[in-house]
Amino acid sequence: MIARCRKLSVFSEDTNGLRRTFLSPPMREVHKEFARWMEALGVQVRVDAVGNIRGFYPAADANAPRLLIGSHLDTVPNAGAFDGILGVVLGIALLEELHPKRLPFGIEVAGFSEEEGVRFGKPFIGSRALVGRLDEELLSAVDGQGIRVRDAIQKFGLDPAEIPNAKLSDDTLAYLEFHIEQGPVLEKLGKSLAAVEGIAGQSRIEVIFFGRANHAGTTPMNLRHDALAGAAEWIGAVERSACETAGLVATVGKIEAKPGATNVIAGEARLSLDVRHGSDAIRAQAVEELLGNAEQIAQQRRLFVRTAALLEQRAVAMNSFLVGEIERAIAKAGCEPHRMVSGAGHDAMILAEKVPSAMIFLRTPGGISHDPAESVAVEDVEKAIACGVKLLEQLAASPEFCKRAAT
Repeated sequence: MIARCRKLSVFSEDTNGLRRTFLSPPMREVHKEFARWMEALGVQVRVDAVGNIRGFYPAADANAPRLLIGSHLDTVPNAGAFDGILGVVLGIALLEELHPKRLPFGIEVAGFSEEEGVRFGKPFIGSRALVGRLDEELLSAVDGQGIRVRDAIQKFGLDPAEIPNAKLSDDTLAYLEFHIEQGPVLEKLGKSLAAVEGIAGQSRIEVIFFGRANHAGTTPMNLRHDALAGAAEWIGAVERSACETAGLVATVGKIEAKPGATNVIAGEARLSLDVRHGSDAIRAQAVEELLGNAEQIAQQRRLFVRTAALLEQRAVAMNSFLVGEIERAIAKAGCEPHRMVSGAGHDAMILAEKVPSAMIFLRTPGGISHDPAESVAVEDVEKAIACGVKLLEQLAASPEFCKRAAT
């Protein structure tokens, strides 16, 4: 499985690193490899109208429902070999472990064409198609070359008019996603796997401090209206506040000072704020406090501050029944069960709108992701496959699951 991920990482838009965005030419080669692996198992393979590759392994009964297993095929620039795509490879691994046995439900493996939002600034294009959330506004979004999403679909040889046919089958019981953790928690705890109990909500806000630009050499310190100094004080306040609240992460990841000259006091400082927590209430309270801190700092420094909300993504709970079953399967695979909240967004949060959804995290060595140094341990992949096999056995024997267990 690791070798397969390494092989797929050579299909890139860049010669000196991995970058594979929505319906870029390298995606065709990825599709070919996945189709070859799945067709060898007798799996029915298709590429839907937004470029998701989907393979269906039938149940013992042709009229039985199905379980969807998937993750994404696209990457960030200068990416590692395992983010997203390992989850699809593991889905195929489970089919290989199962073959030729049939279960009371079919298994559909999906490789989503887009999750990262790199090319069009719109994430989850692939999984949004499955829940019917690809509207005309999204299809009209443009990339850096002025190409619309709709145009990219057509250029890839697909028909946007067929997008409604990409929706989830009505008989879909649930969605399962394997994914590397992309953080250091499991490694710190010495654990291979975790059941994801929820995906953190996220707020993205633009914060702008306005002051007065002036000469850096002739303006006394007590007479300055330094927007950048105010921004710097606030950044420290953001870090301190986040450290005081369990489970909260808050990040100022971007700052731009104007006019941006070494001998000019900054008259404007524009910053990004990213706040995440598993509880929407705690996140909202933190955002309110952080923006209040900005106002207070601005007032004390004789500045003005303006804020604008860019994104409000609610927290998404994973299906409690599935989380419990995953914990049981983790234990059967020889690992100590552990639950955690994902700080990053995943396709599971989109699929959860329509079907019970759950995730299994694999330990990320060094906590490194979105980087060529991203890796995964052989023993953790072995345990993930064992966990997946046990989980399929449990679900196959569960009347509650086959009756579409709700949250």
